[in-house]
Amino acid sequence: MRLPLIKPADLTPEQKPLYQDMKTGIESSIKGFQAMHDDGTLIGTWNPWLHFPKIGGPYSNLVKALYAAPTLPKKAREVAVLATGAHFHSGYELYAHMLMAEQRGLDDNAIATIVAGQRPQTLKEDEGVAYDVASAALRGGVMPEPVYKRAVEQFGPIGAAKLLYFIGLYCMISITLNGFDVPVPETGD
Repeated sequence: MRLPLIKPADLTPEQKPLYQDMKTGIESSIKGFQAMHDDGTLIGTWNPWLHFPKIGGPYSNLVKALYAAPTLPKKAREVAVLATGAHFHSGYELYAHMLMAEQRGLDDNAIATIVAGQRPQTLKEDEGVAYDVASAALRGGVMPEPVYKRAVEQFGPIGAAKLLYFIGLYCMISITLNGFDVPVPETGD
């Protein structure tokens, strides 16, 4: 880990409002994986954002904006996020979203296959479209027209846009986690 964890008592005046906003979001939205220690210390991507609040604040706001009024089916969104985390070999991202995907009802074999960098054969239509869009986006270059058209047909123009934005967001999150060497929490933390 390249950035020390920031205890709540050690927050600067600039960090305090961002900390409170992120802590509130974690407490209301994050279920099933560890994002905070018992003493309120934020871990995962929230710690780097807290270290650099002028950058972390807008990133945190982007997360909130994309999760507000969701237009994508939750399982399809998790398929895209897992494919992105797998592409970057982002440990904390995979830790968190494997648990979230399981909560959303993706079966263990599908999760394992996505994490291994492959497309599961058992995906439902919308989940398969999400995987294909993520896979095409992560290869780089212009997205093939048939893949984009399938996304628009499946999710509508706004849903397809949100899917692309989610993939971009989780690219940034994965790179942040990897760049700052953010670890997966140890059992019992």
